[in-house]
Amino acid sequence: MDRKGQKSRANIYLVGFMGVGKSTIGVRLAHELGYSFFDSDKEIEERVGKSITEIFADSGEAKFRQYEREFVDSGHPAEGCVISCGGGLVVQKDMPEKLKSKGVVICLFASLESILKRTQQSKKRPLLNVDAPAERIRQLFAEREPIYMKSGICISTEGRSISEIVRHVLRTYRALNL
Repeated sequence: MDRKGQKSRANIYLVGFMGVGKSTIGVRLAHELGYSFFDSDKEIEERVGKSITEIFADSGEAKFRQYEREFVDSGHPAEGCVISCGGGLVVQKDMPEKLKSKGVVICLFASLESILKRTQQSKKRPLLNVDAPAERIRQLFAEREPIYMKSGICISTEGRSISEIVRHVLRTYRALNL
């Protein structure tokens, strides 16, 4: 509880690999809590005036990662928000600690097989604009999974309805945010 006797409205940062449901869950979660919802990728696109794919093509991944860091530093309110973080945001140096200092970090995860199914038709994921996207997903998943699993409280989206996942995230958030 804060000094006024009310519960904190700490931000919730949803992290995890592409295709695990961060945006879908985030929108529902924000609605349930009466919080604002931000998708880091969409916010960056609006601020820069280019799609993520265009940013990668024109300026490179390093510049995009800089935009992500700027978004975390000052691109959203300090409380009362649910933030869906891009898949690579949390793998940046010191980013898990930075997110934890700003709110509650929840990692959504799913099996590699589910992620492959969920992302196979996507044209909006610049890291998959390669000759062998499935192989790229396998490589990124192997590299990133250990980082995700240490970044916050982990909740599986595997074989569960959106409502079930939202309820689980809400219980976890409320337990941590006393």
